[in-house]
Amino acid sequence: MVSRERLTKGGKQMKIDFDGIQAFVVIAELGGFNKAAEQLHITQTALTRRVQKLESYLGLKLLDRTTRYVELTSVGREFLPQARAIVAEMTAAVGRLKDMSKYARGNFTLACVPTMAAQILPTLMREYAKDHPNNRIRLLDATSYEVRDAVLNSQAELGIGILGEQRPDLTEVPLFDDPLMFFCRDSNPLSEMKSVTWSDMSDADLIVVSNLTATRAFMDYQLAKRGISLSGAYEVQHHATAISLVAAGVGCAILPASTFQEGDRPGVRRIPLVSPVVKRKVILITRKNSTLSPAAEAFHDLVKKTYPTGARA
Repeated sequence: MVSRERLTKGGKQMKIDFDGIQAFVVIAELGGFNKAAEQLHITQTALTRRVQKLESYLGLKLLDRTTRYVELTSVGREFLPQARAIVAEMTAAVGRLKDMSKYARGNFTLACVPTMAAQILPTLMREYAKDHPNNRIRLLDATSYEVRDAVLNSQAELGIGILGEQRPDLTEVPLFDDPLMFFCRDSNPLSEMKSVTWSDMSDADLIVVSNLTATRAFMDYQLAKRGISLSGAYEVQHHATAISLVAAGVGCAILPASTFQEGDRPGVRRIPLVSPVVKRKVILITRKNSTLSPAAEAFHDLVKKTYPTGARA
């Protein structure tokens, strides 16, 4: 296969035959056509055609050849360092691409909602690093709406978000259900209950996340369908802020189970919410008709393996 590099000169494109440059370099280094043909695994006739084609294109003689020897012309000697650099750079680039394909090497960007970045994602990243220690992941932690935008606009190859308004140019694969739970200090009257109903929280000082988040929009929608209305004493922008306020004894919070694991904060309880149980669905997002890089594909496969469709957090 002939590889070609395109350059622009004087407003016109030049097509440079890489095979011809490679042939010239190998002949110069080995000192003859016979050895060069053997190294390149082609016939001497094919090798000669490659050199002649390059010289014809350049309009310059690079090699003087007789029946007894091959010698570089003065132009050939001047060109040899640049030709070597071209061959070395191309060989290295192709080698890197082959490694990317074979070993899933490389870097990629992942967009993810903050709740996943707090608990679920670190476990996935540690597992990924075991098989791909040299790969790097650039993480964009953003709202679920922003995660979709990042994947759609190619700012991220993969996204982990919350099921919501679907977009025709995105593929969304369900990973697991993430139920909303009640978070409080162990001094709270509800802290000893095995489960808490929504009506139990009517007198609680609730800390709620902003209605700009997917979690809040989902919760309000699900409760409105059931005629349940809750008002918060405090409103914050981030789930982590809500947890910190709960830990400080400011109030209670309704947050996804994935936000926090029991025991992460001394004195903070995580209690299931029932009547009704409200679950959001965590999804893996990719752009349709877009090929993932090998590094991103490996992470994509790990996520799907770790969380088969329908799994629980």
